[in-house]
Amino acid sequence: MKVQIARSDEEILACFPLMPELRPQLDEGSFVAKVRALEESGYLLAYLQEPEGPVAAAGFRLGESLAWGRFLYVDDLVTLSSHRSRGFGSALLSWLTEFAEKQGCEQLHLDSGVQRKDAHRFYEREGMLLASHHFSKLVAPNRVTRGF
Repeated sequence: MKVQIARSDEEILACFPLMPELRPQLDEGSFVAKVRALEESGYLLAYLQEPEGPVAAAGFRLGESLAWGRFLYVDDLVTLSSHRSRGFGSALLSWLTEFAEKQGCEQLHLDSGVQRKDAHRFYEREGMLLASHHFSKLVAPNRVTRGF
């Protein structure tokens, strides 16, 4: 299984069919532009390709903080529901871990909505720890899109 980073508009757009499973508010017509805008702050979109197209994708960024040191943060991690439990998510998470290590990161982090119990079991099987609670507050409710 080969993971690659989406560089062209065509590669980014090919990842769109996965994203509504995780981010139903996304619109295909604006997806490439949104990813391109996120790239300006360091976002990268990696995907795992099968003959029929991408079957798993992860949006992520590198960062540094006092709490975590240098880290890789996974914004989005999704496998097509028709392709789950076939090792694609595990392969992508392993690739992200290796990428983080090569980039000098000390940690890998992601947040997951409290309702995503199957995802939580997957993360725990992959050696991730439930390390904190994430709190949020709407400050501009008419501008916020719900992505968890």
